[in-house]
Amino acid sequence: MREEAGSTVTREEAWQLVNEYVKSPRLINHLLAVEACMRYFARLYGEDEETWGLIGLLHDFDYERWPTIPDHPLQGERILAELGVPEDIRYTICSHADALADRYPRRSLRDKVLYAVDELSGLVVATALVRPTKSIHDVDVQAVRKKMKDKRFAAGVSREDILRGVQDLGVDLDEHIGHVIRALQSAADALGLVGTAASDD
Repeated sequence: MREEAGSTVTREEAWQLVNEYVKSPRLINHLLAVEACMRYFARLYGEDEETWGLIGLLHDFDYERWPTIPDHPLQGERILAELGVPEDIRYTICSHADALADRYPRRSLRDKVLYAVDELSGLVVATALVRPTKSIHDVDVQAVRKKMKDKRFAAGVSREDILRGVQDLGVDLDEHIGHVIRALQSAADALGLVGTAASDD
């Protein structure tokens, strides 16, 4: 399996890379959200939390400079390769782009989890931001499902990608949403989503 290699990049080095290439607070927040989700699911499945977390943190680090497919994520892949990041990690990052599915099909559990949390984490964060408390602790599965049905809400979030990700992962949608909510609750401080319910965590 491709997941045998460990990362040669530390979390601190990855964070420095993010700050070098990403200036948008919104995109940085997205990277932190996906990192939190990947760490959570690594623990859930008994996988390497550090490696999975790095993948989440770095999966879109090149997007601000190269937003067009296939420059994103291939420009990022090139940079990571030059830094000595193992091929298996770069593969998973590239696999989250549907346009590259022929070259980087999602095969491993890690590939599928990254895809399944990418768009959904954005929808869950957006749901939290419109709650009166602006707290991720005030978000439940029902609230996310309601917002998911409203195509005008967070219109940039692909509902099709969310459903495809859940199908490929072979999990129940509500269960998966619940896991993503809990993952983001664990990173509420970093995401600025503590709101007035910080004491509930």
